[in-house]
Amino acid sequence: MDSSFWSSEMNRFRRFTPESLAAIEERIANKKKEQVEVKDKNKDQGIEEKLTPQLDLKICKTLPSLYGDIPAELVGEPLEDFDPYYSDHKTFMVLNKKRTIFRFSATPALFIFGPFNSVRKKAIKILTHS
Repeated sequence: MDSSFWSSEMNRFRRFTPESLAAIEERIANKKKEQVEVKDKNKDQGIEEKLTPQLDLKICKTLPSLYGDIPAELVGEPLEDFDPYYSDHKTFMVLNKKRTIFRFSATPALFIFGPFNSVRKKAIKILTHS
């Protein structure tokens, strides 16, 4: 496989924005609707498929080199999560210069500070600073 194709395919560093949060909330609503429908169909079968988190994308682990280099402007910034398990969880990830993965909830902290609040952003930068 061409290495230029591989790097462009895996370059998934996208900022976590209000649109990202809205998309997650939409996926959560759709999943709840699907669960109700599937629950009705599978009452007698008892079969349920569950997605699990990827082991190489755990919290406090180093991001695998498979994902490429982190753009300098995105170090310490909230990013959309790579792990498909978290696609329907209100979370975002932050990477530091050493490529360590930090994962945070996108729900309001202390019921006051939303995920895009400047005070919360500064606190996250301080926490993830290497």
